[in-house]
Amino acid sequence: MNHHLIAPSILSANFLDLRRDIEMLNRSEADWIHLDIMDGVFVPNISFGFPVINSLKQVTDKPLDVHLMIVQPEKFVSEVAAAGAYMMNVHYEACIHLHRVVEEIKKAGMKAGVTLNPHTPISLLEDILHELDMVLLMSVNPGFGGQKFIEHSVQKVSDLKEMILRKNLSTLIEVDGGVNFETGKRLVDAGADVLVAGNFIFSSENPIEIICQLKNL
Repeated sequence: MNHHLIAPSILSANFLDLRRDIEMLNRSEADWIHLDIMDGVFVPNISFGFPVINSLKQVTDKPLDVHLMIVQPEKFVSEVAAAGAYMMNVHYEACIHLHRVVEEIKKAGMKAGVTLNPHTPISLLEDILHELDMVLLMSVNPGFGGQKFIEHSVQKVSDLKEMILRKNLSTLIEVDGGVNFETGKRLVDAGADVLVAGNFIFSSENPIEIICQLKNL
């Protein structure tokens, strides 16, 4: 029996009726709500910011999994914490002083996550893995929803799981990009603990049922 978590990404939700979509997620078996914050600099897109997160917090009790796809994410640690985030996730590629940023995230009372882009090798986490609550592996190039799954991601999950076990850690592995029943199953089998899905959930006829099926992969 798998005990993986599902974190629907509201990047694919209906922003004209966000409350309805959040209330749907509240009724669903979703474990976390995944929020992609984009700045148009680090990734070629702009999504939403703190006003949206602050509004969301008022209508859900699900933990907020905040993924900052921005340059200088360390500038916003206190704002992310104030918005009620459970997990603050920053990109390895965006942080020159990653160790310091991770410390600040934890000091602010949040869990610390670090994201790797598809081309970034997991070996670069060797010296900081023991400090992390979670690693997010991007299985598409970040910036837009609905992209094609990068096949190498399955092997990457497997290799990262091996590194976590070798170091006797309990760091979670999250995967974001192109997740559906088929890719999701392979990722969970390879060792993924949290699956992020956006388009696959929100474009379906019955999102609650899709989330339930993803939980039971």
